[in-house]
Amino acid sequence: MGAAQPKKRHYILLLSFLLWVMMPLGVSGWYLYVVADEQYASHIGFSVRKEEVGSAVELLGGITELSGSSSSDTDILYEFIQSQQMVRAVDAQLDLRAIYTNPEDPVFGLGEDARIEALSRYWGRMVKVFYDSASGLIEIRVLAFEPQAAQDIARAVFDESSDMINELSAIARADATRYAKEELEREQARLRSARQALTTFRSRTRIVDPTADIQGQMGLLNSLQAKLADAIIERELLLESSSPNDPRVTQAQKKIEVIESQINEERGQFGNEGDADFSRILAEYEALQVDREFAEKSYLAAQATYETALAEAQRKSRYLAMHIEPTLAETAEYPQRLILMALIAAFLFISWAIMAMVYYSLRDRR
Repeated sequence: MGAAQPKKRHYILLLSFLLWVMMPLGVSGWYLYVVADEQYASHIGFSVRKEEVGSAVELLGGITELSGSSSSDTDILYEFIQSQQMVRAVDAQLDLRAIYTNPEDPVFGLGEDARIEALSRYWGRMVKVFYDSASGLIEIRVLAFEPQAAQDIARAVFDESSDMINELSAIARADATRYAKEELEREQARLRSARQALTTFRSRTRIVDPTADIQGQMGLLNSLQAKLADAIIERELLLESSSPNDPRVTQAQKKIEVIESQINEERGQFGNEGDADFSRILAEYEALQVDREFAEKSYLAAQATYETALAEAQRKSRYLAMHIEPTLAETAEYPQRLILMALIAAFLFISWAIMAMVYYSLRDRR
C-alpha cells in the first residue's frame, strides 16, 4: 500500500490555518514589537483610616481603639476612583487627552474621540484598581507612555481621593452635630424671646423688680403697724388718767385714724383694679421670670449637648494613609508582548480548531 496522498481538503485546511492563525498572529506580533509604544507603570497604595481618640475615661480604662479602617468609606473610594468624576478632576489638572493621545499607536493610545465618555472608558484600561476588602487596602496601577506622566497621574488620583475622604469626614461631622446645633439654636431663640418679654414688661410697668417693691411696701406696712400699736397704747394710757373729752385723747384718736387710713390705702394696692394692682403685676413678673429661668437652663443643657456632640465628632476623623508612594518607572513593562502574543495565538488556534471540527462534522454527515 502506498503512502497517503494529501487531498484538496488538506490544502484548504492548511491554507485556512495560515490565513486564520498565522497571518493575524504575525500582524499582531509586528504591531506589538514594531508599532506599539512603550508603556510605563506607576504603582501607589493607600487605605482609609478612621482615627478615634477616646475620652479621658476610656484612656484610663485602656479600652480605646486608636485607629481602624472603614470598609464602607473604602468601598466608596473604590468606586470613586473609577468614576467619571475622577477622570474629570485629573483631566482638569494634567490634561489626560494630551498625555494619552498617540496617533502612532492607535490600538493602545487614545483615539480621536476624546469626549468624556471615551476618556472614561480609556481610563478603565490605563488605570487599574486592586482592592482587598478584607484588609481595606487599595493599590492602583497607572500606565502612561512617559514614566513621569504615570507618576503624576497616580499622585493626582491620591490627592483627589484624599479630598473626597476629607469631604466625607466633613459631612459626617456636620450630620453628627446638626441636630444638636438645631436644638441649640431653638433654645437660643427661646431664651432671647423670654428676655425680650421681661424687658418689655419692665418698660411697660416701669418696675425693674416687683418683688423688691413689694418688700418695700411690706416694710412700710410693718412700720405703720408698729406706729398704730404705739398710738393705741398712748390713747389707752391717756384714757386711764384723763376724760374722753381731753384734747390729748382726741389728738391720739385722730392719729390712730390717720395711721389706719394709711394702712388700708397701702393694703388696697395689693388687690385694687388698674395699674396699681401689685398682685397681678407680681404674678405676671413671676411667670416671666420662670420662663426666663427655664429658657436659661434649657439653653445651657443644649449648649452642653452641642459641645459634647462637637467634641465627639472631632475625635472621629477619617484620613487617607499612603503605604506605597507613587513609583517612578525606569523600565517599560507594558504592553506585555509575550502574554498578549500567547493569548492571541490561543484564541486564533482554538477558533480555527472549532471551525475545522465543525467542517469535518458536517462533511461526515453527508
